[in-house]
Amino acid sequence: MRKITSLAVAALLAVAACGTGTTASGGNDKVTLRIGDQKGTGLRALLEASGQLKDVPYAVTWAQFTSGPPILEAINAGSVDVGAVGNAPPVFAAAADSKITIIGVAEKGLGGQAIVVPPDSAIKSPADLKGKKVAVAKGSSANFQLLSVLNQAGLSFADISPQYLQPPDALAALSTGQVDAWAIWDPYTAQAQEQVKARILVDGKGNANGFEFQIAGTAALGDGAKAKALGDYITRIRAAHAWANAHPAEWASVYAKLSGLPLPVVSTAVARSGYTDLKLGDDVVAREQQVADAFSTAGLIPRTVKITDIVDGRFNEGAA
Repeated sequence: MRKITSLAVAALLAVAACGTGTTASGGNDKVTLRIGDQKGTGLRALLEASGQLKDVPYAVTWAQFTSGPPILEAINAGSVDVGAVGNAPPVFAAAADSKITIIGVAEKGLGGQAIVVPPDSAIKSPADLKGKKVAVAKGSSANFQLLSVLNQAGLSFADISPQYLQPPDALAALSTGQVDAWAIWDPYTAQAQEQVKARILVDGKGNANGFEFQIAGTAALGDGAKAKALGDYITRIRAAHAWANAHPAEWASVYAKLSGLPLPVVSTAVARSGYTDLKLGDDVVAREQQVADAFSTAGLIPRTVKITDIVDGRFNEGAA
């Protein structure tokens, strides 16, 4: 029997707490798509703001999570059907033999994928992270960026003291001096800049890819009705991305209201984001394989991962 991790427990609790909200518009009430969301992606807010939750031909339930890895734990546990995560969560999930599949991808701007430090910090370059306490959500996209930045500075995870914290706890730790730096993504980067005047030490440009993956459970893909719903969902995601790119101010306003984040925080995050929907082809697979290989080489995952084994391109039509 698969060992139930603490993340899995947290994921199940999140589903229990937040999975009751349902939207549907005259569709087949026998099909329910259970979607995992996180404040860092604002998936539900984006779909609502862009009008893509209108006339949905199936029921939708939502569950809120703090980051990508717990979403994939819930998908593996069968409590969620699909969710959006960054570049690292599917690698960690696949290395743990989770029942997940990549079904869609968009590339986002990397200005908000960053390592931040307090405004008066003596840390001036990545090399200065040696021996420091660095907060990061384990298995997140920030985990990969931190690894990449350390490698380019001639360092490894053994040279720092990683503090594995979810974003709300990491923000508190940074603001109270319990950690020296924080590897994180928007809107939390913008939140740290706004609330604690954090300084960006280095962003993701040249240090990471900006992939945001749509991940489905293999069981959902194996169900004909749910697979059809997933195809419609991917189409709506792409339409929502196009809307957000064309209406950044309106998107920021709605996102702020629905997320509870201050408008200046969200506006900053939206301004340096943007979406480019891509096909799940050789280029995406090769670039994501670099992420998997980096974690494997560093000994941060229990086995090597072959990205082609967890990609399903059946919904590629309509992507760039």
